[in-house]
Amino acid sequence: MDTEILARIQFAFTIAFHYIYPPLSIGIGLIMVITEGLYLKTGHKQYEVLTRFWLKIFAITFGIGVATGIIMEFEFGTNWAVYSKYVGDIFGSALAAEGLFAFGLESTFLGVLIFGWNRVSPKVHFISTLGVFLGSMFSAVWIVVANSWQQTPAGYHIVGEGLNARAEVTDFWAMVLNPSSVDRIIHTWQGAFLAGAFLVLSVHAYYLIKGRYIEISKKAFKIALVVATIFSLGQLVSGHSSADGVAENQPAKLAAMEGHYDESAPADLYLFGWVDNDTQDVTGIALPGGLSFLVHQDFDAPITGLNAFPKEDQPGQVNAVFQFYHIMISIGMFLIALTLYASFLWWRGKLFDKKWLLTIFAFSVILPQIANQVGWFAAEMGRQPWIVYGHLRTSQGFSQEVSSNQIVFSLVLFAVVYSILFLLFLYSLNKKIKHGPYDEAENALEII
Repeated sequence: MDTEILARIQFAFTIAFHYIYPPLSIGIGLIMVITEGLYLKTGHKQYEVLTRFWLKIFAITFGIGVATGIIMEFEFGTNWAVYSKYVGDIFGSALAAEGLFAFGLESTFLGVLIFGWNRVSPKVHFISTLGVFLGSMFSAVWIVVANSWQQTPAGYHIVGEGLNARAEVTDFWAMVLNPSSVDRIIHTWQGAFLAGAFLVLSVHAYYLIKGRYIEISKKAFKIALVVATIFSLGQLVSGHSSADGVAENQPAKLAAMEGHYDESAPADLYLFGWVDNDTQDVTGIALPGGLSFLVHQDFDAPITGLNAFPKEDQPGQVNAVFQFYHIMISIGMFLIALTLYASFLWWRGKLFDKKWLLTIFAFSVILPQIANQVGWFAAEMGRQPWIVYGHLRTSQGFSQEVSSNQIVFSLVLFAVVYSILFLLFLYSLNKKIKHGPYDEAENALEII
């Protein structure tokens, strides 16, 4: 297999696996801030128990997230040497900021959080919880800023030529606030909040189905439902804003997301479909002129299609981009419907009367994770053939001295190690869930 394709597969595999954990950390961190804040306000012991319980799960996700994230930094140097040289000044600034201002904040306060529960006052502990949560959010900021710069470069100039060319920062804040970064940060945050909220909903729905920890699970479920409802609706707003940015800054990507080929014509909005890149046909159900309306508020407004770009500048896997994008949208709409229906039942006083609904919530934990993954796939595959949009092609960015056999060997090795880590994560998570939120000293009784 081609070395470039293997290098892309390896990086996609390692980052996709890593991306399971940081969103969970961010989302669980928000739930912990809420539960501990309620404990400080009300003094109700159940909120303290919930915070302690989810802190244990947070620590597991944080630890594996750190372990799996380190690999990617080495891959930049081994498999993507030309790219690393090109973006080194940009990524160096962003990743240094992430290490200093985000990871340092998060890891420092996590130590206080885990080891200082009985050594510091409740207010200091709450501040530490808030520090961990903010640290995880800041970490996401700098990672997304670096990635967004690849999508919409700003605040730089090019120094050198050919293989010695590199982007150099001329305006740090223009680089940070590049045209796509703010929309993508908000969208990523909200996806993380949903990942954490639906894990909480899943675990406590399971307890309610099994008739365990009823009172405390009802409280946790309601907290997570509020978070999930707010941010599933929020994704509509941030997703629309992000799509508007793509339409302006990366029109070829938008065209691929909706399978729109005509050089300049009104574009339909597909609910689902299948793209044949050879015939340039899309088979599916669509709202005529829907994409034109979303972008320009006019059903007849023209949208730039893929045929407006040279063949070599078009995304190669149009159907894959189309499918990933529409899977993300479909999951997002389902989560909105699910949370709004559950909120309606809560208002009617019947939230916990329907076992089938709790069963759906118990299994729904996987949906935000899938949406996060396929949304990232659509964004990155839609950027192709550019690794830095409009400047450096992916085919120019990988290391010329690394052989395909070396990449295959390391990919297999990573797959084995990551499989072990994933099984360890599932085992540890399952053990904590089965143990329940109460310590044995409390005899697993409900705290009133």
